[in-house]
Amino acid sequence: MGLLGATGPLLAAPPRRLDGELAAIAADPACELASLSVLAIRAGQVSYSYQFGRRFIGHDGLPDKPVGPDTLFRIASISKMMTTLGLMRLLEEGKVSLDADVSGYLGFTLRNPHFPGQSITLRHLLTHTSSLRDDAGYSWGADVALKDVIDARMFAANAGPGAYFTYCNLGWGVIGTVMERVTGELFDRLMQRLLVEPLGLQAGYLPSELPPKALANLATLYRKRTVDTEVWDPAGPWIAQVDDYSVKPPVAIDRYVIGTNATPFSPTGGLRISARDMGVVMRMLMGQGPQLLKPATLSLMFSRQWTYDGRNGDTSDGLFHCWGLGNEQFPDETGIRLVEGGGFPAVGHLGDAYGLMSVFAFDPKRRNGMIVLVGGTSTDPFALANKGKYSSLARFQECILTALYRGAIMPNNSA
Repeated sequence: MGLLGATGPLLAAPPRRLDGELAAIAADPACELASLSVLAIRAGQVSYSYQFGRRFIGHDGLPDKPVGPDTLFRIASISKMMTTLGLMRLLEEGKVSLDADVSGYLGFTLRNPHFPGQSITLRHLLTHTSSLRDDAGYSWGADVALKDVIDARMFAANAGPGAYFTYCNLGWGVIGTVMERVTGELFDRLMQRLLVEPLGLQAGYLPSELPPKALANLATLYRKRTVDTEVWDPAGPWIAQVDDYSVKPPVAIDRYVIGTNATPFSPTGGLRISARDMGVVMRMLMGQGPQLLKPATLSLMFSRQWTYDGRNGDTSDGLFHCWGLGNEQFPDETGIRLVEGGGFPAVGHLGDAYGLMSVFAFDPKRRNGMIVLVGGTSTDPFALANKGKYSSLARFQECILTALYRGAIMPNNSA
């Protein structure tokens, strides 16, 4: 029987065994999941969607709330790729250049003091080769200006811009600030104009700016551990980590000067969006539906910019091997595969913050893709017992991706 979704007609539903397989993974006591929302695309069309668990876990008389197809999650670092889509629109408009010194956009000089003669560019920031580091922080309040907090502690001493890959959240705070400076618009509202509204999404970087219906459908993120320590307790209760607005509404950002510090909007990790609407974005990147960017711009964005050669970067225990402009690349090689046995070369991004673990990965050539949003885990997902068998992902992520690929993307697996 066919299904309908916001992205158009779905292909025939896969056998119900895929629902059961994913539910079993999510309920596994070795690493239980607070919530799960997945979506698969095959040949450019949505082929499968599934949700499990609770977007809000009831307490103190408040009832449980289930996850649905339109439940929004804070998607963590996949937000970086979404921010990059907005930046690419500004590139097409001629407002920015990938290889210009960003100091000219920021209104202050951004230089690694150990390499003062080398400029830092948007290309460096987008590929995590800017020499900026997160060690001294990467987010500040709305009353703080980036020019007043970025100092020598935030730069590498061993490599200058363009020389070495180290994953850096601070770079996206700089990128968001550049975007504000060249447009004169608040980052969150700018991304509404550049990405959210043209695609008809319910999404945003600030919970306080979400429409009431979307805010009411926002998932709280959980862990079975305290908020501010690494002490896990699988036998304990689910503890909210972020986006629990059951008692108090989200706080708005005020007294902010546009173009001074976009980090409170979290261009690095703060987008709230549903798997369904992420599917709209993914299909757009496949050439389906409304198009925001020229094909040449998308080709540039997803072209290989950095590849690990054994000496030129920090791979975070094998997690990072190849990078485009604001996106990670998974060439389906040993150690980098997303599905067991291979068959799914992809580009996209991963996310991990406040209990949320997310995957946005698609094969542009075959127009196949998978989106996975997990709203929290009961144990450390990267503890030895939970590590992946063939990749640097957690084992439950490997199991979900492999099940989703085999059940909803591989030929002849729909019925």
